[in-house]
Amino acid sequence: MAETIVIVEDDESIREMLRYYFRSVGYHVESYESGEAYFEAEREQVPSLFILDIMLPGMDGLEILRRIRSDPALKDVPTLMLTARTSEMDKVKGLESGADDYVVKPFGIMELQARVKALLRRTGRNKTEEVIICGDLEIDPAAREVRKAGVPVELTYKEFELLKLLASRRGMVLSRDDILQAVWDYNFAGETRTVDMHVKTLRQKLGEGYIQTVRGVGYKMA
Repeated sequence: MAETIVIVEDDESIREMLRYYFRSVGYHVESYESGEAYFEAEREQVPSLFILDIMLPGMDGLEILRRIRSDPALKDVPTLMLTARTSEMDKVKGLESGADDYVVKPFGIMELQARVKALLRRTGRNKTEEVIICGDLEIDPAAREVRKAGVPVELTYKEFELLKLLASRRGMVLSRDDILQAVWDYNFAGETRTVDMHVKTLRQKLGEGYIQTVRGVGYKMA
């Protein structure tokens, strides 16, 4: 499962550049123009890392950081601060508020990626994947167990991987080719019947209403 990076940056050009780049190197990216937009959004999963701009209109990056650190579900998520400020005091404030790293604008994208990798590597040791909740479904990646309304559901290995993928990207439409690449590691397009058959068996075991077909595109978790 791809690690999720949340970016909060009000400069659209920087935000889109970061979103495009980190997606291109394999991360799942959620980007927001403000702290208010992030906290108002529906969130199903705890992200792997935050990248926060300090100089934001309204709720600034330090306030976002304080709210993250006071949330039991988010307090351990590594956070990297971006800012045009260069004073020592600003860096100290960020680190004292709980930031894990600090990059001053303008920055090189390769340097930023290296910092991100280092944070994820450091905080990812001995960390298990969180249980994924989708309605009355509980998907436990560590135990490889699925429960529907508390009742275990027996799935094959690939059925479990497919369900975990769709659930981890809940609300996002995934093409059949994307699913093939992620679950079966196929490096070619066109073998979509495999996906369709596994979706069919999942629906038989889980019931209707969980996996939606998006005509002409693929599937998504409701």
